[in-house]
Amino acid sequence: MFYKDDRLALFIDGSNLHAAAKSLGFDIDYKLLRQEFERRGKLIRAYYYTALLESEEYSPIRPLIDWLNYNGFTMVTKPAKEYTDSLGRRRVKGNMDIELTVNAMELAPRLDHAVLFSGDGDFRPLVEAMQRKGVRVSVVSTLRSQPPMISDELRRQADNFIELDALRDIIGRPPREPREPVPGATET
Repeated sequence: MFYKDDRLALFIDGSNLHAAAKSLGFDIDYKLLRQEFERRGKLIRAYYYTALLESEEYSPIRPLIDWLNYNGFTMVTKPAKEYTDSLGRRRVKGNMDIELTVNAMELAPRLDHAVLFSGDGDFRPLVEAMQRKGVRVSVVSTLRSQPPMISDELRRQADNFIELDALRDIIGRPPREPREPVPGATET
C-alpha cells in the first residue's frame, strides 16, 4: 500500500496512540517509528498532537515532547482543561481533533498518502475528505485490545488499516533490564 515515491505525512493522536500501545503491553520508540515511515516513502511531515496540564509543575510527557520536538516531529500542543464532573471527580479534557484535522486538510494538496495514528471514529469524515482530494489514508490502531481501540467506521473508511500490534517488533521499545544496585549505595 506504500510506494517509495509517495509524499507521506504522519498524524499522531498522542493520547490515543499511547493508550492503544499500553493496551497491547508495549511502548513506542518514536525514532524507530519515524525511520520506518521514512523507509516507506518521502516523509514530508510527522505531527504529534497532545494536550498538556499546565497546572502541573512536572509532567511525565514533557521529556517525550522535548525529544520529539528536537528529532523531526512537529509538535502541536494546547493546554488541557481541568474540571469537576457532576459526581465531584476531577477530570481532564484536551481534545486535539480540530488541530489535527486542520493540519491534515492544509497539507492534503501536497500529499499522496497520510497515516493517521488514532482509532477515534470522529476522524472518519476527515479520512473521507482527504480521499476526495486524492490522498490515500492508512489508519494505525488496534483490534487486538479489549475492547478494540479502533472504531469500525474509521477502519472501513480508511484505504488501509495497519494493526499496531503487527508493528510491535518494528517500532516497539525493547523492555528495560532491571537496574543493578550501585555498589556501596544503601536502599531506603
